[in-house]
Amino acid sequence: MYGFAPVVGGAPKVLVLGTFPGLASREAEEYYAHPRNQFWRILYGILGEAYDAPSYRRKLQKLKEHGIALWDMVASCETTGSADTEIQNPVLIDLPGFLRKNPSIQTVCFNGGNAARFAKKLGRLAVDSAVLPSTSPANARYSLQQKEDAWRRVLAPALNYIELKYGGNKNANDEV
Repeated sequence: MYGFAPVVGGAPKVLVLGTFPGLASREAEEYYAHPRNQFWRILYGILGEAYDAPSYRRKLQKLKEHGIALWDMVASCETTGSADTEIQNPVLIDLPGFLRKNPSIQTVCFNGGNAARFAKKLGRLAVDSAVLPSTSPANARYSLQQKEDAWRRVLAPALNYIELKYGGNKNANDEV
């Protein structure tokens, strides 16, 4: 199976990397399509906008408007379900090449520890990075608010947003 193409606007500041599209995403051909995945709700919350179940096209526009690129660490693999543990024979993306082609990216955010573990196989990144709590419905360890707070601590400064009540270090890796 093959993953999706990256979503990239004009001059992204942040790259969010998942692991590989889950079954619901593959069926819908959309990033984070599972109805219980909290990625889009968290993102809209950080951007200060109401999440009113926008179209997928509008979601991708929102990413580009705010300088966020989106991709997955695994370009292709063998899998049947949605769990990262089911990924067999992964072929990783060319992350160093992607970052060279997109020099405006200054921060890479990993949506969960599994994406970060795959990235470690590629060596040290030339930009800041942070491991954030997975937005997957399988990650019930954190509430929606805890996830959003962790994501906000990294994304707000990386996107040059004013943080109202959150201090944070964009290099601080939250435990997943």
